[in-house]
Amino acid sequence: MAIFTGAGVAIITPFKANGEVNFEKLAELIDFQIENGTDSIIICGTTGESSTLSHEEHLACIRFAVEHVNKRVPVIAGTGSNCTETAIYLSTKAEKYGADGLLLVTPYYNKTTQKGLIAHFTDIANSVKIPVILYNVPSRTGCNILPATAAYLAKNVENIVALKDASGNMAQTMQTVLLSEGKLDIYSGNDDQIVPILSVGGKGVISVLSNIAPRQTHDIVEKYMAGDHEGSMELQLKYLPVCNALFSEVNPIPVKKALNLMGMEVGSLRKPLVEMEEENAVKLEAAMKQAGLL
Repeated sequence: MAIFTGAGVAIITPFKANGEVNFEKLAELIDFQIENGTDSIIICGTTGESSTLSHEEHLACIRFAVEHVNKRVPVIAGTGSNCTETAIYLSTKAEKYGADGLLLVTPYYNKTTQKGLIAHFTDIANSVKIPVILYNVPSRTGCNILPATAAYLAKNVENIVALKDASGNMAQTMQTVLLSEGKLDIYSGNDDQIVPILSVGGKGVISVLSNIAPRQTHDIVEKYMAGDHEGSMELQLKYLPVCNALFSEVNPIPVKKALNLMGMEVGSLRKPLVEMEEENAVKLEAAMKQAGLL
């Protein structure tokens, strides 16, 4: 059974003016998401700037999210690392705090071979009992989970149950679906590919767009699952310009700008990420207005 079906938000991490995590604001954002139909909260992923959180902050965010959500929807904790032992440490802590699942990104910078990926993910998954979603985003990590590798892990590691696919390569996605023989749930990792992923049996999306359009992103999946493929595609296309604007600069720069444009007051970014270029910010605001988000 899937950890969730629908739209899970890759939620941002809000910061105070002094740079500290703003937990009061995080609570508001979580409530906003759940009230607007989001099916799962993914905390401390790429969009949550996990790479610039200290281990203490990282774990505090996971614990806070689990406690504040309070079983209203599943909470999936981003606990991946390019160091296997670090990922095991974060993963076991997240399980202890009550996370419903884990999101494990591929090792970045040092990368590894496909054999190394199998060893890395197997060791982490075996350190916990909760389900694991692999996260493939080679454009950011320089490391690609090949279909045969994903299928092997799904068939040989009991709690590796899903893949967040942000490869952008639909041929690879389809091959993964074929080889995994129903043992691996697929979630779109790109907001502009929700419907294509659903069309090959995907369970939903782990979404950046959901931060600013939770109901609409949820509805793209819900309509498709209900058989309204035309309505689902209409929504996908309607929000495509917003999706493009949200990735006009490296994520999460644009989505934090978008939330601030909406009056959410989520604060700034942690360096090396900096504020959005004015030219791109103008285009983002225009796309949001056109889509009725402002």
